[in-house]
Amino acid sequence: MKIIDLSLPIDEKAFEVHKVDIERVGHKEGVSKFNRVIMGKTLLGKVKYALGMRIIKKEQLPDEEFLSLEIVHSPVHIGTHLDYSFHYGSRTENRSSKTADEIPLEYCYHDGVCLDMTHKKPDETINVYDVKSALGKIGYQIKPLDIVLFRTGADKLYGGPKYFSDYPGVATSAIDFLLNSGVKVFGVDTMGIDRPYKFMLGEFLKTKDPKNFYPAHFYGRKREFIHIERLANLDKLPGSGFKIICFPVRIKGTGAAWSRVVALFEQ
Repeated sequence: MKIIDLSLPIDEKAFEVHKVDIERVGHKEGVSKFNRVIMGKTLLGKVKYALGMRIIKKEQLPDEEFLSLEIVHSPVHIGTHLDYSFHYGSRTENRSSKTADEIPLEYCYHDGVCLDMTHKKPDETINVYDVKSALGKIGYQIKPLDIVLFRTGADKLYGGPKYFSDYPGVATSAIDFLLNSGVKVFGVDTMGIDRPYKFMLGEFLKTKDPKNFYPAHFYGRKREFIHIERLANLDKLPGSGFKIICFPVRIKGTGAAWSRVVALFEQ
């Protein structure tokens, strides 16, 4: 079996709109942190710690090292992740929206379909005609529960400002077509399913028409769907003939959750 990683990392050194920070406690520093945390649980312990007493000394540990510890401070929309109903609005299909920990796991392991959308420009959207044309080129007909991926090539811009400004969005007509075909999950190799801010927000401020502002995301209030953002390496996939695994990390009550998305090929 061949496995292809389709995920981007959570990287505090990459250019991001939202703040990302990873606190890294090394093996040497881990000894001090252990003493500080454990002794800090009681007033007496705090006093003893302040006076220089320690439960464990580095000299007592192999190589004078403790365990490493990384504390990640990051929005759930950084790195490859799945978005679900609660992200789009408080209600979906006239009922309370569902959070990412409620994503049905049976939707997250199915046949994958990768459609080439590299011809689409940053100020454009992927519409139903683009989807049908791409399917025709690979001779494939979508079946229920297929996981459909749109390859734009925008993942190659990851790490810099252009990643947030040079990619196409997804039109609601394309989403309708996928949902009508029985698709529950679709994904993009861009940072979002709507067009970049510089186009979307500019049109909204000019026209005051709400239809120009996050139309794809807000469509999730009308029809329930799950989508994957920030995929990568879709250029390594054929049009079909592979499986996709995209199980979300179980975080309580969030609109999105990280996922290590992979493609599987039987050999």
